[in-house]
Amino acid sequence: PPTALFRHHMKEPSTSVPAIQGAVLPEVGCGSSFDTAGEAQALVTHLGMSGQALLRDTATGDARTRIRVDLQHPVHGPLRLNFVDQRIFGSMAIDDLVPSVDGGDVVPSKVLHIARDPLDDRFDDALFLARLARKNTTIKRAILDQTLISGIGNIYADESLWAARIHYDQPTATLSRSRAKLLLAEVRLVLRKALAEGGTSFDAQYLNVNGQSGYFAHSLNAYGQQGKPCPRCGRPIVRESFMNRGSHFCGFCQRVR
Repeated sequence: PPTALFRHHMKEPSTSVPAIQGAVLPEVGCGSSFDTAGEAQALVTHLGMSGQALLRDTATGDARTRIRVDLQHPVHGPLRLNFVDQRIFGSMAIDDLVPSVDGGDVVPSKVLHIARDPLDDRFDDALFLARLARKNTTIKRAILDQTLISGIGNIYADESLWAARIHYDQPTATLSRSRAKLLLAEVRLVLRKALAEGGTSFDAQYLNVNGQSGYFAHSLNAYGQQGKPCPRCGRPIVRESFMNRGSHFCGFCQRVR
């Protein structure tokens, strides 16, 4: 249900404060929108490397809170959204909503370049597969490219590629359409399972809005499992350097074809 935003605390004066006071937040999603002065806008929060958006009662504080937004919920009454940003990499800003590139709906202008995530009802499978086929890169680089598909980070890329039995360095030009469709299906399965389990928490910095850790880390088949037996074939999971991070895969199940 709609929630009224009636106060916005910041350590320094901000032009955002008058714009957000008294605004109604009708929904929360990827770029939550609100209406103020007859204009459709969005309150966009970027968590950065380790940011947290924690929904609390008004008396609860959190260390390293950069922004506090007081909310009046129609059912739960007064609440407070604490934006905690340990490394100061995150941001919270008001942005105008503009028509999306595919004409499906409106999105915040700052994320106009980001493709839809595969759990979005408006995600176009055929368009994704066609664009993927035109890519001249390797498959993991492709699915980490947010102009092609969003919502996939290093962990879920490794897990999806393991599930689809595709090597992270497989050239997209040599990936058949059937294997690309299988990968997309596995991406969706991995993301849905991760969401159901609250995400992947390796430390106390990754929490949901209620301050709870996710437990998908207990279900990982490839990511972070180097040296352990592959759950499918028993061979050891391998880790290789990739884009200043690591790729985790089974050298037997996920061979380059």
